[in-house]
Amino acid sequence: MASLATHFSAFVLLFPVGLRRLLCSSSLYLKNPSLYRSKIWYFSEPKWKNFDLYTLTIALPIASFSEIFIFLAFSGHPTYRFAFFQQSAAIFMFWALVILIICRENIDTLHIDEGFVFVIAAISFLVEYSVIGKGISGLGGAMYDILGALTLVCAVCSLYLSIRPCSFCAEFFLSSGLVLKGTWILQLGLSLYTDAFGLKGCKKMSVWPNQENAEWKCDLEEDGLRGVSLMTLLFIGHAIAVLLLSLMLFALVASNWNLRCGEASGPLLAQLDSGHVLMPSSLDLDME
Repeated sequence: MASLATHFSAFVLLFPVGLRRLLCSSSLYLKNPSLYRSKIWYFSEPKWKNFDLYTLTIALPIASFSEIFIFLAFSGHPTYRFAFFQQSAAIFMFWALVILIICRENIDTLHIDEGFVFVIAAISFLVEYSVIGKGISGLGGAMYDILGALTLVCAVCSLYLSIRPCSFCAEFFLSSGLVLKGTWILQLGLSLYTDAFGLKGCKKMSVWPNQENAEWKCDLEEDGLRGVSLMTLLFIGHAIAVLLLSLMLFALVASNWNLRCGEASGPLLAQLDSGHVLMPSSLDLDME
């Protein structure tokens, strides 16, 4: 996370995935709440519509190898070498998770349980949590601690879903957490790594002479305190905006069934529909 470009790339990957997951899980839950079960991925038909999943299979290894190249470029800074290596490993974990999801969907002989995949997802989030903010000190590190807390929430939700896949509340927090992670990463990139969107009296994140860690420097202590207060206020604003967006999307799906994603008409719901069709005929037989 050393530039605006990496933050924007993370936003482009996280925000659509979280939003689509929220839409599909809401569709599935509203179809029949009593039989709702969360899914590790909500597939669409035809399969080419799952371009978000296939995009991740290409983008994540590229991002992982990019971290390795940056790691080699900072060979003179031991702290940076270790941080970039850890970030590359975290991205590779998510890529392995995506490959596992694709294999589970397309190779029937594997018989991979969804609970196991949720556990792997939780482990991936925990690995990401362990590397967030590495090599960043001072006020900027405090802002990345918030991002780490969001990642920890996603890990806990994934672990809980591995035990109770019928919990829509955990699914809602996981999906909303991904959306909030995306918007907050973009906010950090704009506020900490640019002068145009930077905070008054503070300079963009950089490695200062004779230092191994990146640090967010402010001219005066008052500027730093004001910057932290403003960033905290911005996070609260992001959280409220994402919560309202999630609730509005849920209400929109509830009122307009045309917004249902492909998974809302999958095998589980097909069984439900067939069950509803068979009930009247069985009643007729009993009456006869």
